Order: sequence, then C-alpha cells, then structure tokens
Amino acid sequence: MTNPSEVDVDPARLGASAAGAEAAALRGELHRHSWLYYGEDRPEISDDEYDRLLDRLQRIEAAFPELVTSDSPTQRVGAEPQDRFESVAHVRPMLSLDSTKEASEIARFHDRVRKVLGEEVEPVYVLEPKLDGASIELVYEDGVLARAVTRGNGRRGEGVTENLRTISTVPLRLRGDVRAVPSLLALRGEVIMYVSDFEAFNAGLVARGQEPYASPRNSAAGSIRQLDPRVTASRSLDVLVYDILAVEGDAFATDTEGIEAIRAWGFHVPERIRTARTVEEVVAYHTAFDADRDDLDYEIDGVVIKLDDVAARDAMGTTSHHPRWAMAFKFEPRKEVTRIEKIDVQVGRTGVLTPVAFLRPVVVGGVTIARASLHNRDELERKDIREGDTVRVQRAGDVIPQVVEVVEKGADREEPFVMPTECPACGTTVYVSGPRTICPNRFGCPAQLKGRIVHFGARDALDIEGLGDETANLFVERGLVRGLADLFDLTVGQLVELEGFAEKSATSLVDAIHDKKEPELARFLMGLGVPEVGRAVAADLARHFGRFESVRRATPEQLEAVHGVGAKMSEAITAFFANEQNDAAIQAVLDHGVRPVESEPAPVQPVEESAGTAVFTGALPVSRDRAQEAWEAVGGRAAGSVSKKTDFVVAGENAGSKLAKAESLGVPVLTFAEFADKLRNLGGVVPEVDE
Repeated sequence: MTNPSEVDVDPARLGASAAGAEAAALRGELHRHSWLYYGEDRPEISDDEYDRLLDRLQRIEAAFPELVTSDSPTQRVGAEPQDRFESVAHVRPMLSLDSTKEASEIARFHDRVRKVLGEEVEPVYVLEPKLDGASIELVYEDGVLARAVTRGNGRRGEGVTENLRTISTVPLRLRGDVRAVPSLLALRGEVIMYVSDFEAFNAGLVARGQEPYASPRNSAAGSIRQLDPRVTASRSLDVLVYDILAVEGDAFATDTEGIEAIRAWGFHVPERIRTARTVEEVVAYHTAFDADRDDLDYEIDGVVIKLDDVAARDAMGTTSHHPRWAMAFKFEPRKEVTRIEKIDVQVGRTGVLTPVAFLRPVVVGGVTIARASLHNRDELERKDIREGDTVRVQRAGDVIPQVVEVVEKGADREEPFVMPTECPACGTTVYVSGPRTICPNRFGCPAQLKGRIVHFGARDALDIEGLGDETANLFVERGLVRGLADLFDLTVGQLVELEGFAEKSATSLVDAIHDKKEPELARFLMGLGVPEVGRAVAADLARHFGRFESVRRATPEQLEAVHGVGAKMSEAITAFFANEQNDAAIQAVLDHGVRPVESEPAPVQPVEESAGTAVFTGALPVSRDRAQEAWEAVGGRAAGSVSKKTDFVVAGENAGSKLAKAESLGVPVLTFAEFADKLRNLGGVVPEVDE
C-alpha cells in the first residue's frame, strides 16, 4: 500500500481501481490501529500518524463516493441530523432482571436453581458489575454493524445506529482474525459516560449557562438519543458489551465462552468478571465491589449473577419480565452529610407542591447533589428539617436524592418552613388534601401544563406521536402553548424554529395533532386527566353516557349509577368539571374543533349479568393492556385496584400488594391459564403470548 505520509498523490489521479484497493487497505489498517488503541491499550503509531491515514481515506472517499462503506472509519464523524428515530424490533427481547439487596434472597435464588437443575448439579455462576448506563442492542450482519437499538420497552426500541457509529469503541466491523465472524450477531451492552468525563462535560454546560445533567447515566442516555449524530460524536462515551442475545453461525456452551468471543470480536467488556459456585463467593464479590465503587470511574448499582451453562439457562426459562437464571444483587443507597442552604417549593405536573432542600453541593456516589426532595408538609414537620441544618442525604435507587435525617441542628437555624398559600408558579390559591398541598389551576399553571400536554398526547389518551416531555417543555418555555387548546394552533413554521425540529418532523407533529381532533370519548376523558379516572373508569363512563357533554354535566348521583364509581370518585369528577378554570380550558379545546366521538349510551346492565370486574397484577405472559382489552371485549371491566367489588384477580409472577389484598379479602385469584379459559368460555379471544 502507498504510504500517504511519504507520497501524497491526488486521489482523483489514481483511477477507480487503484483508489478502491488503497481505500480497502487503509480501512483495514485503521481498524487494526483503532483496536490496538482502544481494545489493547498498546498503540503502534502516534495520533498524528493515525490522523494522516484517516485524512487520506477521507480524501479518496470524497473523490470516489461510491467507495464509501458503512463500516468505514470515516463514518464515525456523524451523519446529518435525523428527523426522528424509527421504532425497531429487537432480535430477542431485552428483559429486565429480578433484583434484591438481601443475601438471603440470593440463597433462595441458588436453591431454586438447584431445584430445577437437580440437587446433584453444582451450578456455576458468572458475576459481573451491574453497569448504570443506557442499554443498547448492537446487531451485526456478516460482521458489519447493521443497526443499534435502545432498550425501549424491551421488545422494541429506537433505532440510533448513526449515533452509535460515532462511538470509537463500537466496532463498525467485527475482528475476524482470532475468531470466525458469524452471519448474524445480536449483542447487549451498556453505553456509559465515565464519571471523570461526566464532571468535565457538566462543567462545560454550566460554563455556557446550560442545565447540567443529573448523572452519568442520564448523560449517556441523552447523548445517544440526539437527533444530530455530530452531537453524540462530540461526547466521551464508551460501550461495554456483556451478553449475546442471538447468534447464527456460531454456538456457545457457556456464558464464559460468549464473553471471550465478544472480547475477541473487538468489544470492551466489563472488568472483574468472575465465576462462583457458592452463595458465599457471590456475597464476597458483592462486598468487594461495594467497597470499591466510590473509587471507580464508572457508575454501578450492584452486581449481576448469571448461570454460566447455556443449556441450564434454557431449562430455567424466563418470564415475560425477567430470566429465571439471573439475579441483580443491588447495593444500598449511598449517603453523605451536607448543609441545607435553603428550602423552597417546586410544583409537579399534577399540581402537588413539594418542598425541596437546596444543599451545599456534595458528591454522593460520583454525582454532585445540590438539591433533594423533602416529600411533603407532614414529612418536613416529622423530621423537623430547617434551613441551616446539617443533614444526611442519599440517592434512592442511586438516582433520586433524598434527605434522610437531621445530623446536627444549625446554630443559625431558621424558623420551621411553612408551605405557601399561593402557587409559586401561577399565583393561584392552593388547597390542602391530607399531607399534600395542591394548586388547582390544572390547565393554566405553567409548571403543570408541561405534564398535562404529555398526558393529553399519551398512548392511552389521544395517542399523539412525538408529543413527549422534551417537546412539551419546549412549547411551554417558548410561550407557544399556554393551554391545551394552543396545541391546535401550532404551525410548521413555528416548530422549525425550535431546536431538534426539521421540516419533516415539524410537519409530522402538526399533522398528528390535527389528526386527533375526533378522539374516542374514553381517550378524551383520559387525556383531560380527570381525577380518579383511569383507563377502566374512562371506558365505563364513555359506555354509560355516550356523549362528552353528558359526562361533563353529570350529577354525583348520575355518576354513581356507573359500575365502579363511588361517592369519593363522583365527588372528584364533578368538582373537576365544576372548576371555572378547568371548564374554560376544556371549552377552549372544544372551540378549536375537537369533537369526541359520540355513541348511543349503553343500556344499563345489572352488575350480576356482566362478565365481572378483574384486576391484573404481576408479570403476565401478555401485556396488561392487551389482557384488559380482551376482558373488556367480552363485557368485562378492568379495575386498577382490589376491593370487595372485585370479582377476581389475575396474578402473574412477582405479584405484590394487590395479590395480598385479594387474599385478605377472599377475592378469587386466577392464573393466566385460568383467565384464558374464562375468556374462551365467554366467546372471547385470548391474546397471543409475548415472545
């Protein structure tokens, strides 16, 4: 190969054949040097020499665009901005992990494994750190990166391939010199930002007057979901791969073999992966990592225990939520001591006013904490927390900061904090409900409006694609939306002026909003966020009344005629519609041409003649939404909580408080198989089990 550092011939003079040969050779060299630098930490050439090779390849590809390949090192610089992310199905489901903080639960897990495999079998476990980053699926076809997909709901995620191409430690082509490359390979890994890089990144944001990220995990997740891949490319990210989801053209008897193959193909893997045979060895590994985690340059929230034997995993199987052959052994939240500088109030999306402690910044587990929730008025009084106090704070779940207790009362201690009588966001007089203080200005309060917009467009409501948290925040902060009705006034011209919007995405969102001007009545009721009205109650109200105006003007007595609506619920619903501010906001939406679809009110059916009220809980073989829809299709009703009026509960694995309440009330509990039989007997269709 011609060395570009010695002879720099104009690529255009090479001819297509010579240019193609040199480009292929350059790509091979650059891949090799990239692996030596990132994978083995033993570079053979200087950064300047690498840059000269890369520059030469870029010039050749510029002269002969047809030579550009998807795995070319030049593609890491980032493609043009995307309008939106495509929803992509995973090759295999990306399941969650069952978890515990108790060693006794690990012992029970070990016993379950031995029971399934046989007492004579001594299981071997693979131990690894539980990385606290953004999960990603990487799919390679014939050794070339084909797509990268976020975890999403575990079965479908967002296609972020162009963004992942920009991360240096993601091979664009698998190394095939040590181990043969399979025809298809789907891997699971974690995108992380190291703590040191996170601190530098946040410092830069603050210096530019921008809001810093809350944690390395948030920064990693936000970085791979940038519409412009060049933004992702500008951030320091790494990808650690730890699991083979699917493979064609290769096979592994153990997870240990799989990890070695992952490493051989050119990926970074988590450090300190070990094997263990006893619970004592697992606990020792957990204890050692817990002791070291403050010194690590990456975030972990526990360790993972996995069966090593692949055939044994198949014997154990999985639920729709998690594999039975693995367990996460979580750490206790980390705590530090600091001083409360000030107590203030923030308004949540449901109007609840929450007291917040502004702290003297303290690093808790690698993250700088400057404020923490004090929950509510009663909690604040119970703990007697005041400005000037020295307090102990923790990151609950290693994410949400909380004040645990007062360590020392301050010498300059202030008077007890008193919740305001007016909403700090909109000035509306607040009211007290139990321990909570609430702003009733649901649709006019800017702090609540952001959440209302997201709720209005949610899947169970009007189902407006593209109307998420970031978009809602942008609309309110820029003053484009001051009430739900303003959504229907938005124009493409306004949206393209906003960060993250291009002509196509702006047009799509405006069209999506206007396409929902005739929503189903139940969806419209859900979208308004009527208190006490969830999906099941919204469906019941829609069936009973048929028209929105009938629901809007219903008396408590009329509402209580609906199955499942009691006095407390009817009072909350009538109070919502009687509120002048709510009524004006709803009327404005209707005046913008929104017309909930009307139907003839359903004839009143005696409760004893209905299919009955069901409550679904735990991990079922199908999604809870699909199970509820199947039951409602045969005339049944799905409720969100268990009461004496509940006819039966369908309980999946890891069912919790709802199952316990059903047992205490003597409510029948069905397995999913029994529920399926009940559906068939009523002429219903059993939803297909999730793969």
